[in-house]
Amino acid sequence: MADMQYRRAPSADFVLPFELLAAGYRGRLLRLDSVSTRALAAHPLPEAGQRILAEALGLSALLGSSLRLEGRLSVQIKGNGPLNLLVTDYFAGGGLRGYARIREEQFTEAGNPGDFGRLAGEGALAITIESKKDAQTYQGLVPLSPNGLAASAETYFAQSEQLATMLRLAAAPIYRSGAGHGWRAGALMVQAMPGANAEDVRASDHWRRVGLFLSTLEDIELLDTDVAAESVLWRLFHEEEVRVHSSQPLHFECSCQPERIRTVLKSYPMEELRELPDPDGVIRTRCEFCGSVYEFPLQTLSA
Repeated sequence: MADMQYRRAPSADFVLPFELLAAGYRGRLLRLDSVSTRALAAHPLPEAGQRILAEALGLSALLGSSLRLEGRLSVQIKGNGPLNLLVTDYFAGGGLRGYARIREEQFTEAGNPGDFGRLAGEGALAITIESKKDAQTYQGLVPLSPNGLAASAETYFAQSEQLATMLRLAAAPIYRSGAGHGWRAGALMVQAMPGANAEDVRASDHWRRVGLFLSTLEDIELLDTDVAAESVLWRLFHEEEVRVHSSQPLHFECSCQPERIRTVLKSYPMEELRELPDPDGVIRTRCEFCGSVYEFPLQTLSA
């Protein structure tokens, strides 16, 4: 199942790549705990919104970690439902952050919906890759599926990447004595190798067989940090000769920089800046991703 020098994946905050040798497929298993808890701590959202944001963090890490990426991969949702905007970023090296916005009035009028279809409404899922190496931006857009973020992402792979893909996402709130409330997320993706005809793969007995195995996966298996990731894969796919590779650690990361914000503020005319400070003469800005508040006294912004 593993190389001689293989070290088991940690209990959480990792991506674990694997291969199904008999079928010729590849995959990744992910589990988030402290990373998802930190990312969601800056966002006072209803539980249903936090669940989708946690799932999106898992999705962006699955996709970003599968690329030899020098830059950033972003998952973005724009819809006409109460959850009208969501953005998660994966940075090269395993950094994650996320932000979501819910229109409170629309959410209340809709009866505080908990399902993805009513919460996000009609809209689009965008996967954006920003490469530092060639300074290029690549983006794929697909309609949101009312069946959830995983179904939307499977559509993305089918239409934009022509890759047969099966995906499971899960997230749930947790409470730990002494640590308080948090959020945990898990994800599992199985894909055909690039170059394989997606229609032929999806029509094959092997693909259906792996799909049946995947359908037995319970959310708790993805989320329970007491269950080893390797044990989850062995239970699901031992008949497919599963081989795991070394796990990749994940961490919370935000790219906000106070000096960059200062530079932007200083680009405005002083007449406009005078309208921005609080009564004490300080302009305060808050990063929507990490919740950090930066303070800029007005007198320090003069050219």
